[in-house]
Amino acid sequence: MLHPRIKEVTERVIERSKATRQAYLARIQQAKKQTRVRSGLGCGNIAHVMAACSSSDKDRLKVDEQPNLGIINSYNDMLSAHVPYKDYPDLIKNIAQKYDSTAQVAGCVPAMCDGVTQGRDGMELSLFSRDVIAMSTAVALSHDVFDGVFCLGVCDKIVPGLLIGALSFGHLPVFFLPAGPMQSGIPNKEKARIRQKFAQGLVSREELLEAESASYHSAGTCTFYGTANSNQMLMEIMGLHLPGSSFINPYTELRDGLTGSAVEQMLEQLIDGKNANCLADIVNEKTVINGLIGLLATGGSTNHAIHLVAMAAAAGVQITWKDMADMSEVVPLLTRIYPNGSADVNHFQAAGGMGFLMRELRDGGYLHNDVKTIVGEGLDAYTQEPMLAADPSLIMTNNTGPSKIKWVPCPENSLDEDVLRPVSNPFSPQGGLQLLTGNIGKAVIKVSAVDEKHQSVTAPAKVFSSQAALQQAYTDGELNQDFIAVIKEQGPKAKGMPELHKLTPVMATLQDQGYKVAIVTDGRMSGASGKVPAAIHLAPEAVEGGIIAKIHEGDLVTLNAPEGELFVHVSDEELSARELLLSEPEATFGTGRELFTGFRNIVSSADLGASAFGLEQ
Repeated sequence: MLHPRIKEVTERVIERSKATRQAYLARIQQAKKQTRVRSGLGCGNIAHVMAACSSSDKDRLKVDEQPNLGIINSYNDMLSAHVPYKDYPDLIKNIAQKYDSTAQVAGCVPAMCDGVTQGRDGMELSLFSRDVIAMSTAVALSHDVFDGVFCLGVCDKIVPGLLIGALSFGHLPVFFLPAGPMQSGIPNKEKARIRQKFAQGLVSREELLEAESASYHSAGTCTFYGTANSNQMLMEIMGLHLPGSSFINPYTELRDGLTGSAVEQMLEQLIDGKNANCLADIVNEKTVINGLIGLLATGGSTNHAIHLVAMAAAAGVQITWKDMADMSEVVPLLTRIYPNGSADVNHFQAAGGMGFLMRELRDGGYLHNDVKTIVGEGLDAYTQEPMLAADPSLIMTNNTGPSKIKWVPCPENSLDEDVLRPVSNPFSPQGGLQLLTGNIGKAVIKVSAVDEKHQSVTAPAKVFSSQAALQQAYTDGELNQDFIAVIKEQGPKAKGMPELHKLTPVMATLQDQGYKVAIVTDGRMSGASGKVPAAIHLAPEAVEGGIIAKIHEGDLVTLNAPEGELFVHVSDEELSARELLLSEPEATFGTGRELFTGFRNIVSSADLGASAFGLEQ
């Protein structure tokens, strides 16, 4: 039985989305009715498609009887999460040939790393890179010569951008292929300790770099549960990954086998049954709700309070922060993964991983089971986990491929209840996200990592227009008191909504020293935002006339997460009379920022997905 609150929220999302969803599906239905595109190409067109292909692939493309698969790749060899994708296209092509089919890299998308750009000017491009990736995906697929698509992406903006772009081609089957997390390095608690020591001036930069390098040390995603790994959870719980494939380490036989199995399964669906579920059939209101449940139950990245709104809108589905908050009241928190605990995603995988999590949520009445996935109908397959099959007779996919994968039931019990728990014994009866409303506006807060005693703070405001200004005030000894840091002019229209991750060590240090502190901002915190209460993504933002731009130094501010309140204790009359306190606009050129002026002018507010596309809401 579905939980009544999940049923209620789903029904209102379906009703709210009726017109936009129908419009989206009408476009997809029209695309499905069109003649298979390659058969309608002129000789000059098809010649361009296959000009650089091998002679055997040219023969296959000329006959036009077998699938041609498009690959959208985020590979680069600077960023660890994307390095493994270098080998994926060749693997996909080799398997396609065994099925007398073809595969082509349709295009590549940019993949920037917030870990590199934190506190730098380049961070002002970060959020907008999502929409660039969506457009790049659409450009790659606009050649309209593919029967199925593989999206290779992992990190913060890449997966949301790939999905938004691919949804414009929702008449095609689309599989997302993960790369997997790097092996565990230095314990996350130790990394956080050294960061705070550096903020206090107690360790050297050399010691800090040594610790960071011991944490981020090899190919694969970062191991903490930030936006990148929240993306992987999201794709699996929405049925866009193969079951159990999200958190398998790169360069292992199982990782390669799963990638090969995904290719085989798509080709078998396209060739034999011709029953591949298209992307538009998979991503619907219930799938989006399942994604939200996964985020809440795992204390996932706050960035998805923005991204998932935008991804859903691309499929004609309208969700709101209130939907998230209403479900958060009843969805149990089942994981403790850094920054919500000391374990990393490798520990989560070892404890039972996605199969255990999804079985618990489904059987507990929190997930819709009547959904389509890339492997069929319902979520039964996603309560299993993959293993290498020693006996070829156990191989679940075509024996011509390299996969040698079998799926077995996930563990009956969690193997580590400090990391992963059943619905019957959650870490908290409520999820990890809360909506805050009040006279300052509306914001979200991630409470899963915040100790209960810190979840409500009333203190004087200290007002800043940059995280650098707050860091300088700390260095100057001006923050040794109770206060709420109000960091304004960080929203989508002002600066592209950069993450303010460098606030975390400073504010965490002050909190550990016994001060009552919190953050209120129209910017973002990292997907790894942690133990300091932070009201983020505030809307309306300062440059759009938001009340945050009328808060004065010393004004009493209340952030009350349990009650969902965010107030400045100033009368309505006085707030109305106050002028907006906005700093002189900073230069918006350098590191490519001048190229994104148009984005800043048209981007929607954070609660509408901070999108430059104007998708219907």
